[in-house]
Amino acid sequence: MAEAALKIVPAPEAAPAAKSLLRFITCGSVDDGKSTLLGRLLWETNSVFEDQAEALERDSKRFGTTGDVPDLALLVDGLAAEREQGITIDVAYRYFGTPKRAFIAADTPGHEQYTRNMATGASTADVAIILVDARKGILPQTRRHSYIVSMIGVRDVIIAVNKMDLVDYSEEVFRKIEADYAALVPTLGFTNIHVLPLSARAGDNVTGPSEKTPWYKGPSLLHLLETMETRTGEDAKFRLPVQWVNRPHLDFRGFSGTIASGEIRVGDAITVLPRGQSSRVSGILLPSGEAQAAQGGDAATLTFTDEIDCSRGDVIVSSASAGKGTRHVNVRLLALTETPAQPGKAYLVKLGTAMTGARIESFEYAVDVHDYSTKPASALPMNGIGLARVYFETPLYASRYKDCRITGSLLLIDPVTNEAVALGVIESVQAEVAQTGTEEDLPVLRHLGRAFSGIGALPDGASQPDVIRYTVWRLWSGALVGLVAGLFAQSFLAGALVALADIILRPILRGTHDRLFSRWQAYRAQREQEKLSVDGGGI
Repeated sequence: MAEAALKIVPAPEAAPAAKSLLRFITCGSVDDGKSTLLGRLLWETNSVFEDQAEALERDSKRFGTTGDVPDLALLVDGLAAEREQGITIDVAYRYFGTPKRAFIAADTPGHEQYTRNMATGASTADVAIILVDARKGILPQTRRHSYIVSMIGVRDVIIAVNKMDLVDYSEEVFRKIEADYAALVPTLGFTNIHVLPLSARAGDNVTGPSEKTPWYKGPSLLHLLETMETRTGEDAKFRLPVQWVNRPHLDFRGFSGTIASGEIRVGDAITVLPRGQSSRVSGILLPSGEAQAAQGGDAATLTFTDEIDCSRGDVIVSSASAGKGTRHVNVRLLALTETPAQPGKAYLVKLGTAMTGARIESFEYAVDVHDYSTKPASALPMNGIGLARVYFETPLYASRYKDCRITGSLLLIDPVTNEAVALGVIESVQAEVAQTGTEEDLPVLRHLGRAFSGIGALPDGASQPDVIRYTVWRLWSGALVGLVAGLFAQSFLAGALVALADIILRPILRGTHDRLFSRWQAYRAQREQEKLSVDGGGI
């Protein structure tokens, strides 16, 4: 459909409630045509109201970059800064439908500095449309967005080779980009991949086949979106993160939240984690009233047959699949701020509805987005991606992200600035590390390590190798301090006393500092929980 033929269309009809819903994002490098493509979809599915069409014609003369024809990107880019600069900054959500399906589309920015906004949009998507400029091919930001989409669990992608009109609809150009992207696929873990040529500006292959690409025999973009079947891969275990304790009067106590996964019925046995207390469901309340069952996505209030301790931040699970709380998880992190995410620094962690103190213990590796290779890392700069071991100050219920998105994703927050430092998806939940033969071989280190743990110099649940490494380092550090003191004092006895004092006192001071800081963090987290719990907050 030529741009000159664009006309004001009537307001769209309301989508029938029975139609299936698909959430998708448009992503890729800057100026690949993401906003224009989404604007084209809105226009050609008659999802633009008359006043919006009039505003589009008016704004195109002021902000547009397409000459005398309407700039469809302006249907999506609404911020003043976006229109002035001709770029996407924030995530724009648009709702539209066809007779076959309803859609929620998220237009995400392509600039590297706004990668965190792209990750936010991808967090709820079922399908990702990754755009590639036919003139430029695959760029570093294309690879970064592809990795983030894969990391966040989107398994169905559409590679849209855009701006084919600017390369004379060359099949050779399209096939080369198709082959280049195919080389990335084995490392990304996508389930379904569709590659198609299109022109968002001219409308080729967007809502119907184009005569200008006779060599392409596949479906149009809209046909793909209408017919794609997606699977999350999540398990069926019941999980309900508690958002609010509903206590309207003395005779009622319910535990409210949105069911993250699975199904629950009246009479089912449940366990509250990480507390470990068990009971049975005596009643289920939904917005429509009392019910006998509820399932994933429902906002529900559960009542129990027993009076057990349960509050915001706990997770209600089926007793048949109940696990335990954990302090250690392996997390794939995406750094969000200019201040690097680094080991040893104190953070707050938001996991489901729970919040507590946390710290990054170490990085296993960082990912190079150019070729997806891994390399050692001591910190993650902004937009950096890596695998880290994270420690929680108090036990929390956590699951693998691929098993449940809600209880498998987290945010690390700076307790001073309240900035979200990194988002993470949990790769594995670690049980307590069993003692190994190493400590039996080194009984002195074993006892010293236990002593250091006892005074708080080491975290609860620290692995035996970590205990031994810290103990060895503490002995060498104290000996070095004693050697320097002895040389200055010209006395072996003075050096020995200083070394002994350093070995004993420094861990005590460190432990005292860490305990006080942890209590302060826990107090802040508790205050945040209380704020969200007042008058039903956080629901």
